[in-house]
Amino acid sequence: MEIRTTGYGHPDAEKLSAEVQQEYVRRYGDVDVTVMHPDHFDPPTGLFVVAYLDDEPVACGGWRAKEADGDGGGLLDGDAELKRMYVVPTARGRGLARAVLRHLELTAEQAGRTRLVLETGTEQPEALALYASEGYVPITKFGVYQDHPQSVCLGKGLPV
Repeated sequence: MEIRTTGYGHPDAEKLSAEVQQEYVRRYGDVDVTVMHPDHFDPPTGLFVVAYLDDEPVACGGWRAKEADGDGGGLLDGDAELKRMYVVPTARGRGLARAVLRHLELTAEQAGRTRLVLETGTEQPEALALYASEGYVPITKFGVYQDHPQSVCLGKGLPV
């Protein structure tokens, strides 16, 4: 597997992001309406990667810098929010999500971020298991879905 920094606006990133949106429709009945712009993922305040097997895009994910939200949500200054973690169905079970996650953790740390946070949901048991196995713990909910009963927010401190 090769992990390439592509940016969120790259055609392969757009293709995989569209696929993950359809995954949300299957699991939750609708797409994720969280506001996302390609420039959210521009270094040094963000990063978006695509993983390739035999030059085919099979996984993706990114992080974008976040600061305390001021509304009592779970965001803190120095956070990096993970977004659009996804592996195509034919490539699942090979450790690709874990490899992408670890790559994103390393790059967020190198960019001076102090914690990774994410929002996932109860209908994504594979994601919940992955994050738990990598040391992510529940945090105060944040974001568009913070009041939704299926929303799960997790965080993990990064070495400083």
